Amino acid sequence: MNDIKILWVDDEIDLLKPHILFLEKKNYAVDTCNSGTEAIEMIDTHSYDIVFLDENMPGLTGLETLSEIKEKRADIPVVMITKSEEEYIMEEAIGSKIADYLIKPVNPNQILLSLKKNLDNSRLVSEKTTSSYQQEFRKIAMDLSMVNTYEEWSDLYQKLIYWELQLEDIEDSSMVEILESQKNEANTQFCKFVDKNYPDWFDDEDAPTMSHQLFKKHVAPELKGNQPVLLVVVDNLRYDQWKAFEPMVANHYKKRKELPYYSILPTATQYARNAIFSGLMPSEMEKLHPEYWKNDTDEGGKNMHEADFLRAQLKRLGLNIKWDYHKISSLKAGRKLVDNFKHQKDNDLTVVVYNFVDMISHAKTDMEVIKELASNDKAYRSLTQSWFKNSPLLEVIQQAQQLGFKLIITTDHGTINVKNPSKVVGDKNTSLNLRYKTGRSLTYEDKDVLAATNPKSIHLPSINMSSSFIFAKGDLFFAYPNNYNHYVSYYRNTYQHGGVSLEEMVIPFAVLDPK
Repeated sequence: MNDIKILWVDDEIDLLKPHILFLEKKNYAVDTCNSGTEAIEMIDTHSYDIVFLDENMPGLTGLETLSEIKEKRADIPVVMITKSEEEYIMEEAIGSKIADYLIKPVNPNQILLSLKKNLDNSRLVSEKTTSSYQQEFRKIAMDLSMVNTYEEWSDLYQKLIYWELQLEDIEDSSMVEILESQKNEANTQFCKFVDKNYPDWFDDEDAPTMSHQLFKKHVAPELKGNQPVLLVVVDNLRYDQWKAFEPMVANHYKKRKELPYYSILPTATQYARNAIFSGLMPSEMEKLHPEYWKNDTDEGGKNMHEADFLRAQLKRLGLNIKWDYHKISSLKAGRKLVDNFKHQKDNDLTVVVYNFVDMISHAKTDMEVIKELASNDKAYRSLTQSWFKNSPLLEVIQQAQQLGFKLIITTDHGTINVKNPSKVVGDKNTSLNLRYKTGRSLTYEDKDVLAATNPKSIHLPSINMSSSFIFAKGDLFFAYPNNYNHYVSYYRNTYQHGGVSLEEMVIPFAVLDPK
């Protein structure tokens, strides 16, 4: 039995008797009235799931009645029904957040469709999404057993993200659990793929674009015209987070190109972001720019010279352009950039590094409130979305659109929710990161890591002759035997980066033109 209760407001309600009988046969309960004043009184004394409201009535008009209803019960969907096709009425109704807009004469099936769209939408979408994913599940499982190139891995990962976002709000949690198991299996296979192929990517023309090649291959070509370019590097941004706030960017920009590229290892800021701005791998940075590069065990900030690295790369590429660089690590710095952004209009290139997402993920390990707000990937996406919607960065992007900037959005690496510890032992000079370690005499579980006993083979510096690197696979994080249980409890289910996973390595790069 259907428990849906409808209020239908029309000064010629008697003429709608066939429609009402049709709905009652479908088990909808329908109350009727002839005026806006009567409708408001009925709203006060009865509980309705939806209101059908005639626009052209004597006394209170439909639009005036709509305003009164929304003041009293903002949660009730209201469907406006009108003979008029005048644009201003449509705009007024839409601006007042109507649920639907129907032009008379309406037929019963139009009414039924509007009811299903507004009241059964969640259930119908949930059922259809579940059915579609069940069909796609088999194809993804088959693809997982066959995928063997970096392009195929990028495509598969984006497919998993698509379904993750589609399944995000459905009622059947079992589907989300099945997808999670597919993501875990994908990461297991991806780690094997990276272990086998990563060292060869540096000498192979048919290799993915990586951090140190990104600027030369994909940013520099966009600097050839007369249009100013805004390059935004949002630190620590996963592909699913980009997809979560992309619609807000789309209000101001039209996407021309998007491609996934691969972060270098370690997927950590001092390595990957310095590689973007220098156009060099870490071992080359250490050799060519020892005044800027710092190893893990060196004192001082590791990303203090991004502008210097970029200046050297622009000179090496022969790009004689006017440019500026801004690193935003606080709300105050963001607001200052918003207030002064108009001064960037004469630049060929304006670079903005935005650290807020990185601050969220690191704060999550220290702040219980953030742990609650970002307890899983869905919540983490939602938190990023909320931040972006209210951030100075969105205001900068809005100003850039008005000033005619081309927009490039990218990141240096992603992040993963770590769930399982892996024991590691090292000396006092071993690096502190939870997803990678570098140092001498490292002891670890072979199955849990991708190991580089010769760092030079993957273009990483050696702190000393016997140094090696290890990278955690999948959702693992490194824990020392000392105080093991406390350490594991503290860091489990936090967002970390530095290791090998689809979430950390396969990351977005998008070029957008102003609308």
